[in-house]
Amino acid sequence: MTLLLITPYTKFMEYAKKTDLILPEYGRNIQQMVHHAMTIENREERNRCARTIVNIMGNLFPYLRDVNDFKHKLWDHLAIMSDFKLDIDYPYEVFKKENLYTKPERIPYKVSRIKYMHYGRTLEQMIDKAAVLPDGGEKQQLTQLIANQMKKCFLIWNKDNVSNEKILKDLAELSDGRLNLTEESIHLSETKDILHPGKQRNGHQNSNNRKQNNHKRK
Repeated sequence: MTLLLITPYTKFMEYAKKTDLILPEYGRNIQQMVHHAMTIENREERNRCARTIVNIMGNLFPYLRDVNDFKHKLWDHLAIMSDFKLDIDYPYEVFKKENLYTKPERIPYKVSRIKYMHYGRTLEQMIDKAAVLPDGGEKQQLTQLIANQMKKCFLIWNKDNVSNEKILKDLAELSDGRLNLTEESIHLSETKDILHPGKQRNGHQNSNNRKQNNHKRK
């Protein structure tokens, strides 16, 4: 007589052979409840069973109860777990089976070429805006901000060094010559101040502290 040993591994293999879960996050017990509800012949009793199942499903995720349309999503999930075969009076218009696997509409995306990737599209758009402004303080201030941001972007991309001449040359190119500036007409931050802004602040602070200490000694 052969003794059949039931090991935890054997139980696991028996469990694994069961039908796949449609929505694994709810577990096999909920899936079995849905299957049971589908076998109930009386419609009122079937409706009551479905409401009970949905309440249990909601109890599994109590932190989502304040989420908009949470109840609606639970009824959608109930329909999905029944393969849309559970004939009950749904309190909401549930998801349609034909819409379950449809692809979302393609989002239009602007595919215009970016001339310099390290500057990005936003800076190119800002340059276009600045180029059409009338000459004056506002245009000068915006152009200076853009040029400093260009220098920062360049240094992030290439942590070495970049001359102000290169930045202004790129600015003129990206603006189609509308923002053609010289180093004397605009102030650009120093490379060390862009790469190590904390050191600059600490240096000023330490210098001030030394001045205060010297003043106290006097």
